[in-house]
Amino acid sequence: MTATDPLRATQRAIEAVWRIESARLIAGLARIVHDVGLAEELAQDALVVALEQWPKTGVPENPAPWLMATAKHRAIDLLRRRSTYERKLEELGRELSVQQAAEPDLDAALDDHIGDDLLRLIFTACHPVLTTEARVALTLRLLGGLTTDEIARAFLVSEPTVAQRIVRAKRTLASKRVPFEMPAPEELAGRLSSVLEVIYLIFNEGYSATAGDDWMRPALCEEALRLGRILSGLMPDEAEVQGLVALMEIQASRMPARTGPSGEPILLLDQDRRRWDRLLIGRGLQALERAESLGVGPYTLQAAIAACHARALSSEDTDWARIAALYQVLAHISPSPVVELNRAVAVGMAFGPAKGLEVVDALRSERALEGYAHLPAVRGDLLAKLGRLDEARQEFERAASLTRNERERSLFLERLT
Repeated sequence: MTATDPLRATQRAIEAVWRIESARLIAGLARIVHDVGLAEELAQDALVVALEQWPKTGVPENPAPWLMATAKHRAIDLLRRRSTYERKLEELGRELSVQQAAEPDLDAALDDHIGDDLLRLIFTACHPVLTTEARVALTLRLLGGLTTDEIARAFLVSEPTVAQRIVRAKRTLASKRVPFEMPAPEELAGRLSSVLEVIYLIFNEGYSATAGDDWMRPALCEEALRLGRILSGLMPDEAEVQGLVALMEIQASRMPARTGPSGEPILLLDQDRRRWDRLLIGRGLQALERAESLGVGPYTLQAAIAACHARALSSEDTDWARIAALYQVLAHISPSPVVELNRAVAVGMAFGPAKGLEVVDALRSERALEGYAHLPAVRGDLLAKLGRLDEARQEFERAASLTRNERERSLFLERLT
């Protein structure tokens, strides 16, 4: 073993601890300093100290409390140095219901129920005042512990672009004075939908990459699942939280079967279902059962559709009529051209390609689907089943021209030939 091996091992250990504990650390600090950007800086200060000390002293037996204590002392020092220190102490005193705020109170505040702090961080990072792109980047940065380079590579954008999004997001939260707190009960539903949207956007980008050479980016799916599971534990009585987790668990179960030996896409009907992850399916079905006992919303309905596939031993055994009916309900409570397009596929499988084509043709004037590659792809598939091959070829050629993902383009061109 060379002299650099122990150093590398220590650095890998520090990176692992940071990835696991950074969200908890930032959440605890943000409630004290009332500034997400500053909280991240303090947490990173603690990381720098660890990078300096741990290679010499070794990784502590309990590294997370070590990082928390280091960051905590820096937060206290910062508050003491500020000219507004007395006002901050008064605010902390009111929050903590004590007469005199002092260092022990700050300690107690940082050690308060971490679930509450994580929830506040999730709702702050996903605040609707931010653009969708900013919410995704900030969530992956603060809650996922990903670097700007990792986020940039995941979404195939430049690192400066991601860095700008994160900086602007922090500035926006500060300038708009977005409080680091749970939304009021009357605001919860709207704010929660923003949180769920961000998590599912991250998952979908991993499940079906919009651009690049890879059809999937499993690391993003894993990150979204991790965030979803955290949220599920923090909000166990929210039906749509459980529904989204159920949906992601079941969809993630198919990932081992979604690509061939060379990374080429394998569509759902052609997948070897023996390769589906039965553990994830089991977890997903349990989450779906919890969700359905609490209520039914868009994510729960999508999970129920995914469950129809998961329960079928083959594509022929799939209850396509039930899937079409579930999409009908989904289209009613959450209207979307994409939902209608998915319903067309189910209708075509359940009642014949001509019926499915009727649904698709009704969508051809939808402006929201003008550049959506899957509209001509679905239409091409239905036309091929009806024997209208020349028309089908034109549709697959159009689909290939619209997608920005190289694997998907190859798939459409293969269907064309």
